[in-house]
Amino acid sequence: MIRVAVVDDHPLVREGTAALIDRQDDMEIAGVAGSLDELRPILRDGAVEVLLLDLRLGDESGFDVLRSEDSPMPAVVVVTSYDYPQYADAALRLGAAGFVVKTAPTAELLDAIRRAAAGGLHFGVRPGRGVSLSDREREVVRLVVDGSSNDEIGARLGISSRTVESHLRRLFERHAVASRTELASRAIREGWLEGIG
Repeated sequence: MIRVAVVDDHPLVREGTAALIDRQDDMEIAGVAGSLDELRPILRDGAVEVLLLDLRLGDESGFDVLRSEDSPMPAVVVVTSYDYPQYADAALRLGAAGFVVKTAPTAELLDAIRRAAAGGLHFGVRPGRGVSLSDREREVVRLVVDGSSNDEIGARLGISSRTVESHLRRLFERHAVASRTELASRAIREGWLEGIG
């Protein structure tokens, strides 16, 4: 069972979300809260696996939970009314496992919970929309994500492995990543490639 906690300052949203989760065969509610003060004791025992977090909690900010160094910290799925890529980007950078807009279908929220519990990511609003790749860079990144070696990428695209290395070196520098794994991870997390993540 995936143990889920909900923090939202609107009682109707909070209780409605809790009722939806309780109806799932693989989930149960570990607690509900309307503020960060109410949330702290719920998180204290480490029994929560996924936290559904509203960003606006009256005068408080859900981002403060993401910035917290308290442990243990469950996987966090941001559930918000704000359909802003910059908020999704901030949530991702602060370690959130998901970002779902409140107007999304309930199936999307449930999918985000399951992915977060399994160690994955789900972002309904794409962070990193400003990432710009040439067609060739996009092909190289897609093949890196697929796990292809430089030689395999070169053979697939009809270019030398040295040219592949050049593309990767430029991508590493431009996006401040240090490895193929980090490049692939960012591409997936930030939605660089349509249809991935």
